[in-house]
Amino acid sequence: MRILVLQASPNEDGLTATMAKAAEAGAKAAGAETELVHLKKLNLDACRACDDGWGRCRRESLCIIEDDLELVRDKMAAADGVVVSTPVYFGDVAEVVKNCFDRLRRCERAGPADPRVEGRWLLGIGAAGGGGGGGPTCLVAMERYCAHMGLPIFDMMIVTRRSRDYMVAAAQQAGEAFVKYVQEQKQS
Repeated sequence: MRILVLQASPNEDGLTATMAKAAEAGAKAAGAETELVHLKKLNLDACRACDDGWGRCRRESLCIIEDDLELVRDKMAAADGVVVSTPVYFGDVAEVVKNCFDRLRRCERAGPADPRVEGRWLLGIGAAGGGGGGGPTCLVAMERYCAHMGLPIFDMMIVTRRSRDYMVAAAQQAGEAFVKYVQEQKQS
């Protein structure tokens, strides 16, 4: 069982990273092999909408931009489940998640090749460090990306700076339950 954890905050000690690490610890406790990837350390450019909006992604299921998108895609394809922990910015996922998932869904769904990440279960975490009001809309955006890419959702969690103490424990429990659920789904 392999779980990929995508952490989208530039702050490796903040709320988003803490939640990612807690979910990863839970997955490890359940016996999963895990990998934590800091998306902000990667080169992930925004979609250029080349060739009138549909370029190489539509023709070949690949992006024309040569950066780390295929690295993330390969890691997702090799995983049984994916945890995405994103800061909430203006009621939405972080820009690095947008850049990655905007392009990934084009390559996965618009092109002629079979999708490579479809069917990977997802545990989503929206970390709203400010007032916390944007958490629900952030998770709605994440759900939309999941639907476009064929990623079934195990659970979605919102954490704020006020709920941090008890939500860290909840994220660890969620990581553990996530592994158990994905294992059950693979066996059925």
